[in-house]
Amino acid sequence: MSEDAEPAEADLELDGGDPEPVENISGGDPAASSVAEFEAGEAKTRAEEVVNRLGERYWQKTYGGQDAFECLVRTILSQNTSDKASQPAHDALMERYGSSDGEDRDLAVALADAVHDELADTIRPAGLYNQKADVLISVADRVLAEYGSAAEFDAFVREADPEEVRPVLLDFGGVGPKTADCVLLFSGGQAGVFPVDTHVHRIYRRLGVAPPDADHEAVRAVLEREVPAEKCGFGHTASIQFGREYCSARKPACLNGLDECPMSDICDRVGVDIETGAVVDPADAASDAD
Repeated sequence: MSEDAEPAEADLELDGGDPEPVENISGGDPAASSVAEFEAGEAKTRAEEVVNRLGERYWQKTYGGQDAFECLVRTILSQNTSDKASQPAHDALMERYGSSDGEDRDLAVALADAVHDELADTIRPAGLYNQKADVLISVADRVLAEYGSAAEFDAFVREADPEEVRPVLLDFGGVGPKTADCVLLFSGGQAGVFPVDTHVHRIYRRLGVAPPDADHEAVRAVLEREVPAEKCGFGHTASIQFGREYCSARKPACLNGLDECPMSDICDRVGVDIETGAVVDPADAASDAD
């Protein structure tokens, strides 16, 4: 399996959208979380202006507080699929291998000892279940070999410098940049981390904030440079929501009129032809223009 491979964008377009919950919840330990609240103020870059507008439209989450190993497992399950498919797989995995009935089990130990076919069947809803089972068992083995337990791995992710943690995560087989950054954000609660999934990759190239042919890492570099650190985590999740509701892969809202999109006045619409309704990847649009 290619590391952090992204699915076709059409696979992530959810019918009816996938609206955020009305309550501001983090899913992690509140005592270890930080609230993503900020005053919009005057934006210094177009990327920051986009995030400021998202801040007016969507509620601002809290970050950190999630167990690092479980967060890593959850993000691996989400590769090449939607949250709608990966969540049942995560729930089934935790029911079978996580702590239950008062029994305090180390998830890394449980997955390292898991029978491959049983684990694969458990996570079947996430797709690519055989390959993901291989990755989960391998990652669990390495966490135990290098840290001794999931708890010690969690302490490393939370307490070590992100510049030290990220290369370690990237060195795990089957873990790519998006997965590593999600662990840093949702477990470590690290400021200045802007994970780039397929929505973020599309949106900021279409806007013209990042070059049209930029890969995921190049888009991340632009955003982490041009968006203030305290706004990056929220910018990531809010951009995903914006991609689902407005700036979808095949039918962006601007095709129904520029007033339908809250970003239309600061968007270059790279790859979107308002007159014909044609929509292509920004890299393809740039290539055709050469």
